[in-house]
Amino acid sequence: MKKRATTFFKGFKEFISKGNIIDLAVAFIIGVAFKEIITSLVNDIIMPLVTSLTGEANFTDLVWYINNAEIRYGSFIQQIIEFLIIAFSIYAAITLVIKRKEFNERVAKDHAPVVEEAPKEVVIPEDIKLLTEIRDQLKEIQKK
Repeated sequence: MKKRATTFFKGFKEFISKGNIIDLAVAFIIGVAFKEIITSLVNDIIMPLVTSLTGEANFTDLVWYINNAEIRYGSFIQQIIEFLIIAFSIYAAITLVIKRKEFNERVAKDHAPVVEEAPKEVVIPEDIKLLTEIRDQLKEIQKK
């Protein structure tokens, strides 16, 4: 049991020392900030547009009452809309970054100096050279 704990903490120490934890923390902070931006996009821009189309001020107010039970389906719809917008925004951002990276790589490749390789000298093994010499000598003997 003690060996497992030692192995676990050794692995944890390696995980922290490799910098993965810092990358994870940065990604978390950016994700939280991104969520706030998307929440503002949904609440301040998209939902007013939906309100002008549907006449409902907010989906979260939509409720069904069944046998004294309150079913808040409007809140569920609101969360789905926010999720779809967040997913679309993340997809668009990642796609933009990937396309930009591919574009930069293509430009770098197109503008890279063309380096022509010098023809490589063919190395003929010694046994092949010897057989070639024997063949040539046999041809000379046959001509005489």
